[in-house]
Amino acid sequence: MEYFIGITPPDDYKAKIMAFRDRWSSNRLNEVVEPHITVKAQGGLKVDLCWLENVRQACSLIQSFQLSLSEPGSFGSAVTFLSVESSNVIDLHRRLVNAISPSQEILDQYFEMDQYHPHLTLGQTYWGLNETEIDEMKLLAMNELAPYPTFNVNFVRVYKEVEPNQYVPFVDIQLGTQKAE
Repeated sequence: MEYFIGITPPDDYKAKIMAFRDRWSSNRLNEVVEPHITVKAQGGLKVDLCWLENVRQACSLIQSFQLSLSEPGSFGSAVTFLSVESSNVIDLHRRLVNAISPSQEILDQYFEMDQYHPHLTLGQTYWGLNETEIDEMKLLAMNELAPYPTFNVNFVRVYKEVEPNQYVPFVDIQLGTQKAE
């Protein structure tokens, strides 16, 4: 059983993304997890939940911020995604990683810290799409998912794996519950 931490877009836009993903019958991503932006991958988030209080503490010191989704991008021909514009999300990522303190090997395995590239995945070959569908999805997303929203990030969502490759919301953690001194 694994966990990870993400940011969810507003519900109406999340529904729009899910409907868009479902247009490709081979795309299994909606079966895996709801649309989100990963801010802390699985590495170091152990079943014993000893890390959860550190995450709560780190989040309490981070004020809410605005995040904008923007034009589609891709990681080669294997993944297409919506880009994320916000330096605050990188700061949030770094603070969460520091709160967990995973090994350098884990950081490298999950593309964290300097390798972190915030994004919202639309589809990938690992979840059933082929390279042609990835390209098609990227092109269609430019028109069909625009205008891209800007929204306030007031909380992060911890996801829990309930079956292999199936994640559900576990707990939402509010940002900025402690005022900066």
